[in-house]
Amino acid sequence: MGRILVEKDVEAAVKGGSVYAAGGGGWADHGRMLGYAAVSIGKPELVSIDELADSDWIATAAAIGAPASTTPWEMRGVDYVKAVQLLQEALGERIAGLIIGQNGRSSTLNGWLPSAILGTKVVDAVGDIRAHPTGDMGSIGMAGSPEQMIQTAVGGNRDENRYIELVVRGATAKVSPILRAASDQSGGFIASCRNPLRASYVRTHAALGGISMALALGEAIIAAEKKGGGAVIDAICKTTGGTILAEGTITRKDVVYTKEAFDIGTITIGAGDKAVTMHVMNEYMAVNDAGGARLATFPSVITTLSPEGEPLSVGQLKEGMNVHILHVPKEIIPLSASVLDPTVYPSVEKAMGIDIAKYVFAGR
Repeated sequence: MGRILVEKDVEAAVKGGSVYAAGGGGWADHGRMLGYAAVSIGKPELVSIDELADSDWIATAAAIGAPASTTPWEMRGVDYVKAVQLLQEALGERIAGLIIGQNGRSSTLNGWLPSAILGTKVVDAVGDIRAHPTGDMGSIGMAGSPEQMIQTAVGGNRDENRYIELVVRGATAKVSPILRAASDQSGGFIASCRNPLRASYVRTHAALGGISMALALGEAIIAAEKKGGGAVIDAICKTTGGTILAEGTITRKDVVYTKEAFDIGTITIGAGDKAVTMHVMNEYMAVNDAGGARLATFPSVITTLSPEGEPLSVGQLKEGMNVHILHVPKEIIPLSASVLDPTVYPSVEKAMGIDIAKYVFAGR
């Protein structure tokens, strides 16, 4: 039976989602806004994929953009709802449930408000357990598909007349950049609903259980908080099955913002032969030791935690800070079709200048 999401679940979703954000941005406060709005005006319901009929339509609820605090973005809860309504109108059929492309500080809650208002279920499945830099990585195998898809986007800064509503049809690879452009025009952050697919497809291509994993992690964090930072870090490791790969002081941060709206670069923790280097493309994508040997690679979860156990985004890191690097190996988490799709890696490898795919597919 489904689980009605209630007030106490909001903070759990934000806290668990923040670990799976893997250094990515997003705003915990945006997540709280979405969650509290949903649980106060309705009864959002989390269901497993098995509670839906094979022929039911499921779409992905997402927020698009990499809004720095420098951009005039404005996104309201109603924008997520309108995006679903526009998709339903274009499809001509009801959307039964929503999945999300990735967990994150707010993205774990992207489907809650439409569920509260429209009755679409929050489906316990994700395009990727952790956050990632490109939409393709959360597209559950649709990235290279020639199939015509429908994607919608809604939102924008009202005061600057940047509000946009967009409905576009075409192959995912061709229409996704149009939504990114709309996000930029809207002020840098826009709500979207996209790629309606049958539940039977989602069941075999998404990472199942991804939302309840974030909720369970958040609940463990909240339970440990009164015992201090060490207890929080222990609870995160125990709940995820992960380990602390390294800990130390950040000795160098070399991350630049590119015109493609990606933060790319490296963060070095520790010095000499004990140093480790984290490779960043919005999120933490890989960790190497001082000799250049690979210690961790996407789609494994890689996250920086403060000594208090708080997940820190790339943007929060500064030289001189002390951090712990959490590593949850990909072998123990559900993996979606999109992170096992070789075509999603070349663009990321080119942008970052490192190998990723060979580590993803080693031994498979």
